[in-house]
Amino acid sequence: MAKTKRRSVLKLAGGAAAASMGGMAAILATGRMPAFAQQRTVHWLKWVDFVPATDALLKKEMMPEAEKALGIKINLETVNGNDLQPRITAGIQSGSGADLIMSFNSYTHLYANSVVDVSEIAEEVGKREGGIFPYAKAICSNGKIYMGMPWAVIGGMIAWRKSWFEEIGLTKFPDTWDGYREAAKKLKAKGRPFGQTLGHTFGDAPGFSYPYLWSWGGKEIDANGKVVINSKETVESIKFMQGLWKDGMDEGGLAWDDTNNNRAFLSQTISATLNGASIYIETLRKPDQYKTEKGLPMNKDILHAPLPKGPAGQFGFHLLQSNMLMKYSKNQDASKAFLKWIHTEANYRKFFESQKGFATPCTAKWESDKLWDVDPVMTPYKVAARLGQAIGNAGPPDAKAQEVLSKYIVTDMYAKAVQGMPAEDAAKWADAELKKVYV
Repeated sequence: MAKTKRRSVLKLAGGAAAASMGGMAAILATGRMPAFAQQRTVHWLKWVDFVPATDALLKKEMMPEAEKALGIKINLETVNGNDLQPRITAGIQSGSGADLIMSFNSYTHLYANSVVDVSEIAEEVGKREGGIFPYAKAICSNGKIYMGMPWAVIGGMIAWRKSWFEEIGLTKFPDTWDGYREAAKKLKAKGRPFGQTLGHTFGDAPGFSYPYLWSWGGKEIDANGKVVINSKETVESIKFMQGLWKDGMDEGGLAWDDTNNNRAFLSQTISATLNGASIYIETLRKPDQYKTEKGLPMNKDILHAPLPKGPAGQFGFHLLQSNMLMKYSKNQDASKAFLKWIHTEANYRKFFESQKGFATPCTAKWESDKLWDVDPVMTPYKVAARLGQAIGNAGPPDAKAQEVLSKYIVTDMYAKAVQGMPAEDAAKWADAELKKVYV
């Protein structure tokens, strides 16, 4: 009796195993990726996109498609860009939080010990798409691992009102700081100043202050890591900024975040501002809402231009976004599968096209995409990923450079000066603050 029972059990076990193998064979035969435990959830934390259509696309279409293809649940959470770094820090300290977190600039270097290496995915995408641009590689890789998967560069260009500039005799945006100041002065006299933030906000403030410093020949450190910001070139840049601010800028910009200048431009209180393409894209989305003072569609009166050149050249510092896979994540395999899925050409293209040029991909393939030919107003943004310069110049964009950026030291140097601090004192202050980091 006992033997019979044992044989029966073995027979049942063998049948179950065969059924299990058969089930796995059936799954593999479908050509679809096997599910990573049906109840597993990948939590992706990203910024609230300045192109609302993209977040709508991700939430309503792409995340459900990913869930179906991968057999996992995806929790997409969006927050203000300024809230990302506190969430990263909190997650690391508590050992729990979002699995994938959008990173800005060199957060990747700052949190290198708390993230999972995604080199395999990055290198595969780079090989397939003509190579990852050096700017994105410098931000996302320390030469040993990829701390973040390159996502996109949010190019910063100056949006300006064509008709208002024509009223002061200009058909092109000035390409020098002297010309910039003169145009701003004339337009401010007409109640149409330039708008620029010098506040503690992630995009537009450092996107202006860093290239401005570099264009005068100022640097944070030299190639050997020595702090050199207190230089003749830096002081000259500060003095010029003091005059520029008074002559031609909306002085309320000191308190602006990355949305205030958009609202000011769209409400026609400023004539030019450094920004991503979101201002223009918004006027395309709502042509009946945004009109000029003459009742014409505002989108017909907006052009884009790079920041002017200074004595040392012309530069850009564009917001580079990547996605970090956190070490504390219990869903690392599923998160990697999701990154691979969203970076396939067909899926990434949906994101890219929804941006209409606001986001520039980090690989060479996309620079020649037909999208850039659709609207000449957007064409200047296509080279942002190729021509961007990283923070820490002339040193590496490492954790120390990111700490300086996170503390807004370069931006604050100019903010203090336009509020009355002598130029020499502002440079000395920045020098002392940098030395606290570069010890």
